[in-house]
Amino acid sequence: MARWFNISGPCETDIHYMLPPTVRLPSLERLIRQRSYFVIHAPRQTGKTTAMLALAKQLTESGNYTAALVSVELGAPFSHDPFSAETTILDSWQASAKLDLPEDLHPPLNWDTAQPGRRIQGALQVWAQASKRPLVLFIDEIDSLRDETLISILRQLRDGYRGRPTNFPSSVGLIGLRDVRDYKVASGGGGRLNTASPFNIKDRSLTMRDFNAAEVAQLYQQHTSDTGQVFTPEASQTAYDLTQGQPWLVNALAKEIVEELVTDTSVAITVEHINQAKEILISRKDTHLDSLAEKLTESRVKAIIEPMLAGATLGDTPSDDRQYLVDLGLLRREPNAGLTIANPIYREVIPRVLTQGASDSLPAINPTWLTSKGELNVDALLEAFIDFWRQHGEPLLATTSYHEIAPHIVLMSFLHRVVNGGGTLEREYAIGSGRMDLCLKYKKVTLGIEVKAWRDKVKDPEEQGLDQLDGYLERIKADYGWLFVFDRRKNAPPFIDRLKTKTATTKKGREVIVIRA
Repeated sequence: MARWFNISGPCETDIHYMLPPTVRLPSLERLIRQRSYFVIHAPRQTGKTTAMLALAKQLTESGNYTAALVSVELGAPFSHDPFSAETTILDSWQASAKLDLPEDLHPPLNWDTAQPGRRIQGALQVWAQASKRPLVLFIDEIDSLRDETLISILRQLRDGYRGRPTNFPSSVGLIGLRDVRDYKVASGGGGRLNTASPFNIKDRSLTMRDFNAAEVAQLYQQHTSDTGQVFTPEASQTAYDLTQGQPWLVNALAKEIVEELVTDTSVAITVEHINQAKEILISRKDTHLDSLAEKLTESRVKAIIEPMLAGATLGDTPSDDRQYLVDLGLLRREPNAGLTIANPIYREVIPRVLTQGASDSLPAINPTWLTSKGELNVDALLEAFIDFWRQHGEPLLATTSYHEIAPHIVLMSFLHRVVNGGGTLEREYAIGSGRMDLCLKYKKVTLGIEVKAWRDKVKDPEEQGLDQLDGYLERIKADYGWLFVFDRRKNAPPFIDRLKTKTATTKKGREVIVIRA
């Protein structure tokens, strides 16, 4: 039977390429032997459900446990009605157990006779008492619950805990996107527990790691073994570099290539195919990328992403908020570089999402920057931008809620119009760098752009910007560039008056244009 790269739901061994599902999980056997309650959290689409299904099956087949993965997701609509949630959740658990467990390990049919508000606890007591083996339960999608229902279920688990292993599950794992303290307790997602107290019986909070480079190559090799179609070593490495092993992205790149771009299995998959698939995923904003992008509207996400895009420091942002973005998978911690965007694809998705409002508000722009042969005329491009900024810049600054980097966003929106005709716009930004770097490529032209903001209580950043642009141009192998200095001081001159350009020479002898706006 043919197998495929999977980007939706748990993997199935007969139809999906997949690695051993539990290899990326922290070792849980000791916690389970210790009768521990724990949390497994990782970003969406990393393989949590697939792995926990496999682990439950292994534990059950060992003959030592009755182990099952169940979900509370069907209780999510009843955030303020715990009693209805209990009924729905227990019904779904009964169905799951019948599907996954041998008949003699099913929960009793009459297990939900406890009073409302204690029915989860009561049902698990009955199941644990009836089971001839210790009961191990993995509760998936726990953070889909909110408010009274979430608190009620956590407290029922805590209250039943001391009855384990004969009168309550011996070990319980809560599986979700975030750690307990970040579970939502207010409609609309505004509030959080900010504490683990309703589940203070947990022994550990653990994360599931992404693929490493060798595992990406192993996954792609399965396709080669089945079809004969080769992923070159360079292609596999590029896929890892772009995704940093994020499982959904690794699979999505390959799926786009083998099912759409290169369907002839005699054609080897190269770095160029990986990059082409990357651009398609980013521009299409598939479900996973779109749901990630929605998080950018949250105030605590904005408070961290905005200074990162500007190259500023994070200041006194709460540590819980920084950890929240790591838990979401938007950021990762580099041992030698602090917080950074989790992977190059996310690094590209974030600014493209933020520029959407400005892009939708742009007027029609005649591409006067193109020659009769369709080549990019950089001088004409600069003239077109100056004219555009003079006419439309100020009102477009109001199209984004990321006010501190509004000029960066409007500039990128304009440049997207430029590259839509056949070029690319690449971005680099990092905490504490004090800048954003843009690399515009259009056929034979490579233009390096340094973006700086002049804020209150700091000196004019032009000199520093010229040095940084020098280094950036050297890195991208370009001899020409622009330095933008956006004046964001409170006492800055009027918008039109501060729009000026001049030619400058860097310390390494490169002639560049400085644009003040």
